[in-house]
Amino acid sequence: MALYEYKAKNLKGNLITGTVEAVTETNALEILADRHFTPFYLKEISANRWLDISFKVFNRISTKDLVVFSRQLAVMMAATVPLVESLRILVKQTENKSLRLIVSDVADEVEGGAKLSAALGKYPSTFSDFYINMVKSGETSGRLDDTLNYLADEAEKNYDLMSKIKGAMVYPAFIVSGLVIVGIVMMIFVIPQLTSILEESQTALPFSTRLLIGTSNFLKNQWWLLLLLVAGLFIGGRLAVQTATGRMIWHRAQLHIPVMGGLFKRIYLVRFTRSLSTLLRGGVPLISSLRVVSEVVGNDVFRELVDRTIKEVEEGNSISIVFLQSNIMPSMVSQMMVVGEKTGRLEEILQRLSDFYGREVSNEVGSLVTLVEPLVMIMLGLGVGLMVSAIILPLYNLAGSF
Repeated sequence: MALYEYKAKNLKGNLITGTVEAVTETNALEILADRHFTPFYLKEISANRWLDISFKVFNRISTKDLVVFSRQLAVMMAATVPLVESLRILVKQTENKSLRLIVSDVADEVEGGAKLSAALGKYPSTFSDFYINMVKSGETSGRLDDTLNYLADEAEKNYDLMSKIKGAMVYPAFIVSGLVIVGIVMMIFVIPQLTSILEESQTALPFSTRLLIGTSNFLKNQWWLLLLLVAGLFIGGRLAVQTATGRMIWHRAQLHIPVMGGLFKRIYLVRFTRSLSTLLRGGVPLISSLRVVSEVVGNDVFRELVDRTIKEVEEGNSISIVFLQSNIMPSMVSQMMVVGEKTGRLEEILQRLSDFYGREVSNEVGSLVTLVEPLVMIMLGLGVGLMVSAIILPLYNLAGSF
């Protein structure tokens, strides 16, 4: 399949620009004719140009881009602007080049008779199953504008949550990175100058000093071995995580990391409860909702629980049976889901749980920030103290021997 860029006029005489995939140029013209377009410019896009448009690092489609897209489309549809016209307007307003290209193609598909959900489904790397299923439910219920607004709200909540977590990690990551860089520079350039005096004195050196000298010599002479080791561990870890067994081990370990394990668990609980609540509110059937949630929860331990729950629900059992038996799922979640299922208010209960655990995550992130700062300072003090004592004490003893 080749990609062709075109300029054409529709039945109303409006100028339309976009791209179309086709086997040949003749086939591309036929596709445009089926969409009731009259092309006056058609050119195949070279592979290099296509890569330049679609895969530039700085044109990745972020969560913020999707939030703005959903919100603007919802506003125009609420104002009774036709869907195709709304999409054409968004093509002109969208700043991200990759998203602009996608929206242009989606507009072409919709104008050609496709449903919005089907057109968005051509781009699974941009629009998740969760997003597409919600759009499909909005089309079915005739409340697409409300659904898009709801999607934008949920995406904003997820974006805010992840921004808080990333923001909390910036300070300690910056400090630790600075410590590592300064430590390596001192080990390679400063420590050898100071320890040369101690080595020439032929005096017995304490273990800490000998360890410092050995580390310094290793970094100075075998630094390439350390780089190979770090690169090997990184690549090996990435490859291991890509396997089903390795990914399960890593995801299970995430939930048991001291201090951070509880935070990870709450993050996955927020994703699970918020996604399932949103899908159920949108009218997506329970089993279909659970299948989508299984893909978007982001942790294989929770995914396994959801997959087992799907089998139970398909057999006519309660949604909460597997959760009640699991030691991963908090008992409050399981018990409240039982209540929600019995009262027919499951989506409302899930929304309340999502709000509760969202606040828990925000509070825990704030506590971590407060806790991490003094811990980093203590680590800094210990590192500097050990390094100084390993050099100063032997020099002091050497001076006292004269």
